Amino acid sequence: MASLDNNKQRSLQHGLTSRQVSMISIAGIIGAGLFIGSSNAIATAGPAILISYAMTGLLVLLVMRMLGEMAIANPNSGSFSTYASEAIGPWAGFTIGWLYWWFWVLIIPVEAIAGADILHAWFPAVPSWLFAFLIMLVLSATNLVSVKNFGAFEYWFALVKVVAIIAFIVVCSLAVFGVWPLAEVSGVSRLWDNGGFMPNGFGTVLGGVLITIFSFFGAEIVTIAADETANPKDKIRRATNLVVYRIAIFYLASIFLVVSLVAWNDPGLKAVGSFQRVLEVLNVPGAKLLVDIVVLVAVTSCMNSGLYTASRMLYSLGARGQALSVTKRISGAGVPTVAVIFSTLAGFAGCLVNYVFPGKVFGFLLSTTGAIALLVYLVIAVSQLRMRARAEREGRPLELKMWLFPWLTWLVIGTIVMVLGYMLFSDAYRYETLMTAGVTAFILLVSLTQRRARMVAQTA
Repeated sequence: MASLDNNKQRSLQHGLTSRQVSMISIAGIIGAGLFIGSSNAIATAGPAILISYAMTGLLVLLVMRMLGEMAIANPNSGSFSTYASEAIGPWAGFTIGWLYWWFWVLIIPVEAIAGADILHAWFPAVPSWLFAFLIMLVLSATNLVSVKNFGAFEYWFALVKVVAIIAFIVVCSLAVFGVWPLAEVSGVSRLWDNGGFMPNGFGTVLGGVLITIFSFFGAEIVTIAADETANPKDKIRRATNLVVYRIAIFYLASIFLVVSLVAWNDPGLKAVGSFQRVLEVLNVPGAKLLVDIVVLVAVTSCMNSGLYTASRMLYSLGARGQALSVTKRISGAGVPTVAVIFSTLAGFAGCLVNYVFPGKVFGFLLSTTGAIALLVYLVIAVSQLRMRARAEREGRPLELKMWLFPWLTWLVIGTIVMVLGYMLFSDAYRYETLMTAGVTAFILLVSLTQRRARMVAQTA
């Protein structure tokens, strides 16, 4: 009985240091999508993909500002799910929280499989599935021990990615200015040489937004992680203020250099990925090995963050009575162990399904995540709109405020609704949009059923 009481009194510990939270906030927007996935975006819109990245970056900047306003007022591991419950209703927090958890437990096996394929290419005697399970086992074990382990792993993962991108920008800048000794190309003429800056029309720029938005998804992780550090408000404020510089440096600068040095329709872009193709064009020795190492770190980092984020969201749902009560159990080290285990098992199940039914069931499940990022951003915007209005009515001061409220908030809401509508009526994105809508409707139905059951129990 005493142990049960002790568990009730436990809470998440402040085990993350300031520098770890800073690096986590950086790592949240640097994934394999930048190193490899950007090639598909470039092939879609050509050099005009820079407009897509700028539009997406601006949207994420505004969303992070809104989220920062709410998170500084109330730091919480449930982040936007908690704010949605307060601002819109418990059904909204339940639905968006479970959608977010669903997204990350499907991304975990995706990243594990990608990392396993790289390791299998290096060590072909070891099957890919074994590498995938070993990666997941190691990272889940470190997450179970303490949040300090997660912070330490993510700090070094993020550092490798940041150093790699900075080195890439330096080398490519030297090539653009014609002083990289190994390069046969220079200048920025490829921005318009092959059909102009916008070779496929403005419609593909909007299509590029739909591809690039998922590369930015993860910036919100800092508002979840900050709850497990001292002075969370300061960490959230700093991360929110610096997100614009990170987007400009890591995405816009690197993609600008890619489309400046390699033709957008170069078949090698889609074959090996944008960063590797540029390094090959610049005759950088060991380009493939260098990019493989960085991508391995990136996917491992993304999986590490995904497991952490999914477990904290599940813990928050459990603490609010929107998941099994056992998921709010916290160990003596301040780790929500049951939530970590459940999220890990879901990831293992995704890996198993992928290897037992390759290209079938798992691909079907993954398609359900197609519009979740946009739904999360939409809920953040609506929550901020209502919570800010409530704070102003009650005369409560806010330490961080959204710019030009409510006009920019309404602009974000309108933009997201427009993009979701475009996805629904577009042949290329309709299936994924409908799949996401189906999962959302199912979770919403579960929420309403749970709420009705509680009301019946209370009146009985």
